[in-house]
Amino acid sequence: MKNVLEIGGQKAIVSFDPEIGLLRGEFIGLSGGADFYAEDIKNLAAEGQRSLSVYLDMCRENGIEPLKQFSGRFNVRLEPEVHAAAVTAAAAEDKSLNEWVAEKIKEAAQAE
Repeated sequence: MKNVLEIGGQKAIVSFDPEIGLLRGEFIGLSGGADFYAEDIKNLAAEGQRSLSVYLDMCRENGIEPLKQFSGRFNVRLEPEVHAAAVTAAAAEDKSLNEWVAEKIKEAAQAE
């Protein structure tokens, strides 16, 4: 995936922070925030490992679940025309709108 770094089994989004001139990593899927900075990708990965270790240790010490729990449900707001087009596309593939949207999201998420 583009701009995603995996550290210790957790994914982090990588971006450049022009205000400080450093790469920034931010873990996603954690129940709290954990970000880290470095000048290059090698050092960013090392800083990320340290940041993740500190975060996980803190969670253990405080009895906090470190990972977000996902229900598998979320709402999407669309323009009515897009909604109607999606219903048509799903019906054309003999799928429910939910099946069709889930398939398209899975395809897009794996393609990144």
